[in-house]
Amino acid sequence: MQTVDLSHSLRPGMQIYPGDPSFCCSPAATIEKDGFAVRALSLGSHTGTHVDAPAHFFAGGKTIDQIPLTTFIGRALLIDVTHKSPRELITWDDLAPHAQRMSAGVILLLHTGWSKYWGTEHYLEHPFLERSAAEHIVASGVQVVGVDAMSPDETRLDGTGSFGAHEVILGAGGIIAENLTNLHAMDGADYVVHLVPLNIDGSDGSPVRAYVSTNI
Repeated sequence: MQTVDLSHSLRPGMQIYPGDPSFCCSPAATIEKDGFAVRALSLGSHTGTHVDAPAHFFAGGKTIDQIPLTTFIGRALLIDVTHKSPRELITWDDLAPHAQRMSAGVILLLHTGWSKYWGTEHYLEHPFLERSAAEHIVASGVQVVGVDAMSPDETRLDGTGSFGAHEVILGAGGIIAENLTNLHAMDGADYVVHLVPLNIDGSDGSPVRAYVSTNI
């Protein structure tokens, strides 16, 4: 089996969405003192590589534990949009050539190339998905969209941004995966995407160990 890890590692001081809880991992017990090791973890539900459930934006929307595990596993459709400039829209015209491969059970991965900026201020300058493009994606039957950037929507710190892609995808009962990495390592093989979250009761999202795999 061939696998590609699509997850950023979790570590203190790591980049988070502005305003979200910081990640902390500290010793709660040590082998030297207690004879065994245990770590205390503190993090937000959207820390690192993670998935958003509809409850992230919609009161009464499904929480992460209410979504079937099969939703988080599906055939990969990788679309290269690395030609996009900082804060440039990803439009339906960019995605339409791949429309025939979009269907229920497919997990759409948008390769912006922005994961190389992870941990820097430039990471916030990523290209983002046009609302109408998200509407076309949902209409195709695709339920899960992932991106190797902070968000499928523009990340703004001045309060003027919008969340069109979130509203469309999550509003249709879909899932968004954010902060993926290593999409460049997918070599065109027939991959299956795994985005399985922690089973957190009532949560609006969860960190994941995202990866793709294929039999060889």
